[in-house]
Amino acid sequence: MANTDLQKKLYGYIEKGITELKIPGIPESLYAPYSYTMSIGGKRIRPYLVLLSSGICDGRIVDAMPAALAVEILHNFTLVHDDIMDSADTRRGKPSVFKKWDQNTAILSGDVMFADAFKQLEYYGRNDNFSKAAYFQIHKTFTDATITVCEGQALDMDFVHRTDVDHFEYTEMIKGKTSALLACSLKMGAIAALATKEQADSLYNLGMEMGIAFQIQDDLLDVTADPDKFGKTVCGDIYEGKKTYLTILALERSNQQQRQTIETVLADPNPKKKSVEEVLDIMKDLNVISDIQNEVGQHYENAINSLDFFKDSEYKQQLKNLLIFLKNRDH
Repeated sequence: MANTDLQKKLYGYIEKGITELKIPGIPESLYAPYSYTMSIGGKRIRPYLVLLSSGICDGRIVDAMPAALAVEILHNFTLVHDDIMDSADTRRGKPSVFKKWDQNTAILSGDVMFADAFKQLEYYGRNDNFSKAAYFQIHKTFTDATITVCEGQALDMDFVHRTDVDHFEYTEMIKGKTSALLACSLKMGAIAALATKEQADSLYNLGMEMGIAFQIQDDLLDVTADPDKFGKTVCGDIYEGKKTYLTILALERSNQQQRQTIETVLADPNPKKKSVEEVLDIMKDLNVISDIQNEVGQHYENAINSLDFFKDSEYKQQLKNLLIFLKNRDH
């Protein structure tokens, strides 16, 4: 998606806000990993959504920034702890906190990030422009999303050891792991703009649809993307035996023979290319790929239609352009 002046401006505010975070220097073992994590980049999509949402609701950047920083710090906290759980050596092409320091440092450093994320919201409690009810709503939105993210992660971990996961459960997991913080970002931006409950709820629903679409689309692109653009092995999830929306739906629709083939390939630590292609053929025969393509498109359309509730503005157009770009991505 082409960079616009508005996009550059908002990302400038986000990077400036992150740079100006008052992260202490002592004890170094606690705060150096925090500073390191926030400095190694990322898409910053969640704080960007906060600012877009605020603009759509005629809010002020200065009032939306604390919420934007809160969601970005929280997101990065989850990555620090995810890397511990996954024993991941790298994050965004650089050593993870877990690798660069050690497990105990990553746990404690993540904990202080978690606390500091909530601390950003104090702005709304001490600012006279925000009522007690508004402060409660922004805090509740953030707390509820945090709990939902943890629930989504727990479901994802549980699914590894289960063979009976259905696509409804998988969608609930996506809502937790991916959608919740996107929806939270959009709703917090609206609350920071003193928007109506209807406006805030509409943007929250947009975020949920956006997150579901994006994650299912990721699963879909694993088998449909152009290998030259994808940058990863096509059908890599099948080779790795991962549970995805596609494999789950294929297992639900398959007959006994098809199911046995799919399960055998997923259980094989080193499946042959021919076997993986056989699974892919089964998915096509069962209309799994075409149906999921339609489902992804519908979720994005639902998200785009949520914007009909708002008057035209450059912020609204920017969010609409983002959704269209994501809908049409091919890698």
